[in-house]
Amino acid sequence: MADRSFLDWPFLEPRHKALADEVEAWAQTALPGLDHANTDAACHRLVADLGAAGLLRHTASEDGTPLDLRALCLIRETLARHDGLADFAFAMQGLGTGALSLFGTPAQKAEWLPRTRAGQAISAFALTEPASGSDVANSTMTARRDGDDYILNGEKTWISNGGIADLYTLFARTGEAPGAKGLSSFVVPAGLPGFEIAERLNTIAPHPLATLRFTDCRIPADALIGEPGAGFRIAMTVLDQFRATVAAAALGFARRALDEALARVTTRHVQGAPLADLQMVQGHIADMALDVDAAALLVYRAAWTRDTGAPRVTREAAMAKLFATEQAQKVIDRAVQLHGGDGVRSGETVERLYREIRALRIYEGASDVQRVVIARQTLTAFQGG
Repeated sequence: MADRSFLDWPFLEPRHKALADEVEAWAQTALPGLDHANTDAACHRLVADLGAAGLLRHTASEDGTPLDLRALCLIRETLARHDGLADFAFAMQGLGTGALSLFGTPAQKAEWLPRTRAGQAISAFALTEPASGSDVANSTMTARRDGDDYILNGEKTWISNGGIADLYTLFARTGEAPGAKGLSSFVVPAGLPGFEIAERLNTIAPHPLATLRFTDCRIPADALIGEPGAGFRIAMTVLDQFRATVAAAALGFARRALDEALARVTTRHVQGAPLADLQMVQGHIADMALDVDAAALLVYRAAWTRDTGAPRVTREAAMAKLFATEQAQKVIDRAVQLHGGDGVRSGETVERLYREIRALRIYEGASDVQRVVIARQTLTAFQGG
C-alpha cells in the first residue's frame, strides 16, 4: 500500500484528501484489466471513463475559475501509480485545453470545454516541430492571414494524442515580430482539408504520438486563441502551470516502484533470510524513500504556491520537474536491481515503470532545459530583477 501520510501535509486541504480517496477508488475499480494492446482504443476508453467519473472536470475551467493545481497533481500521481496510460489520458485533456481554459474566447470555451471535460472529445497540444523542440521561439510553421481565414503550412511532431485527438491547440508563426513575439495560438479541429497525420510514432512505452502535416490548411480567423503574436507567452504560461503535474506523475511512478521493491525484499529470501535484512538492501530502500519524499515536497510546494496566488511558479515548477523525474528514474532503477532477473522480464511492473519514466525527463522541458530555467531564475532573483 502506497504511503498516504503526505495527504496530511499543510500544503493540502481536507478536500484534496477526499479527492485522493475518490481517485484511488476509481483506479482500483476501473484500471485492472485495461487492455494496452491497442493504445488508441485504450485512450478512447480511458478518456470516456474519466469523463463519466467526473475526474476530467479538474482539467479545464469554463468560467475562468483558476485550476486547482494541487488537485491536478494528486490525480496524476495517483493515476501514474496505477497505470501510466491512464495518467497520460488524463494529463493530455488538461494540457491540450490549457490555452483555451486560460485564454480562450467564451465561444471557444463553450464549443470545446464541456466536451473535453465530459470525456466526449480528446485534446492535444501541438507545439514541437522537427527542428525546434526546446527552442520554441524558432518555430517555423506558418499561419498566414488571408481575409477572414488563416492558412496553415508546416509540420508538428511528437504530438501526444496525435491521430486520435478531436482538437489540437496549435502554435504557428504569424510574423508580428521576429522570434518568440511572432507566434500565435489556434484551436484546430481534426479532419480539416490540408491537415494530415504524416506518421504515427512508436516509443518504448506505447502512447498515441504522431507527426502532423499542414498543407494550405484553411482555418477561420476566430480560431485564434488570445491576441496575434501572443502564442509564445500562451505556450509558456500553459507549460508553467502543467509542468508541476509532470513531476507528480513521476512521483506516482516512483511510489509504485518503492512499493514493488518493498514487497520484493520482504518476501524474497537469500540464504535463509529476507533480502530486507541485508544492510546494502536497506541502504537502497532508504535512498528510495528519501527521494520519494523530497520529490513530493517539491511537487506540492510548487502546486501550493500557484494555488495560493503566485502569478508564476516558473522556478518552483522547474525544480519539481527536474528533481522528481530524475530521482524517479533512480528509484525505479533500484527497484529493477532489487528484483534481479525478474526486473527485466517483459510484463513485470518494474520493467514497465522503467520504460514509462524515461520520457518524462524529456517532454514539457527536458532536464537540462529545467537547469537553465532554474539558474536564470536564481540569478535574476540574486541580482534584484
